[in-house]
Amino acid sequence: MKRSRMFHLDRPRPVKTWNPVHGCRYGCYRGNCWAARMAKHLQAMGLESYQRGFEPAFVEKELSKRFGPDDVVFVVSMGDLFGDWVLSEWIRKVIDAAKLSPATFFFETKNSARYAEFLDIFPKNAILSTTIETNRDYGLSSAPPVGSRYEAFKNLSWPRKHVSVEPIMDFDPEVLAGWLFNIGPEIVSVGFDNYHNRLPEPSLEKVMLLIQMQRVNTIFEKNQK
Repeated sequence: MKRSRMFHLDRPRPVKTWNPVHGCRYGCYRGNCWAARMAKHLQAMGLESYQRGFEPAFVEKELSKRFGPDDVVFVVSMGDLFGDWVLSEWIRKVIDAAKLSPATFFFETKNSARYAEFLDIFPKNAILSTTIETNRDYGLSSAPPVGSRYEAFKNLSWPRKHVSVEPIMDFDPEVLAGWLFNIGPEIVSVGFDNYHNRLPEPSLEKVMLLIQMQRVNTIFEKNQK
């Protein structure tokens, strides 16, 4: 693995987002999820795809979108495509549509165990990611516990992995660093809470220690309030 690098700049965003499925039922961070708020805003604007707000929905017309070879596409930025409530048929249709474009497709979930169900059909140009905000269980959502996310993702055989450690919550440095090392991601993104959720945040010094302990490329977004 490469030695750590740290970038003091805003976290790079995928060039494009693609939401053939949206919605989530985790209720993360005391229900104060930015995507849920955005979905309600789009519902109030009368957008057809968001008539039910943040309730899970399949938007089949989105499957016809095509992307170019230089595009990096965040798949389902407005939800969790691999939540237990999402029909396997929906997921397969999204992955099959991704195969028709030469872009790089970025998939992210808090239910990393479900990746295994579709591992045989993911395109080679897919990056698989999971969110691990801490190694501790703070019970701030109904998503699978971070320990189970770690175990499932560590054991997943896929060449391109990413881990999102954001919004970062207080952690045990040696444990969390060990988790990241064992997963072997291509890159790790670390960032503080941007939405005033009153989360149990670590100190900046502790986060810097975690970054220094890494043996993978690290993107750090310093937005601590």
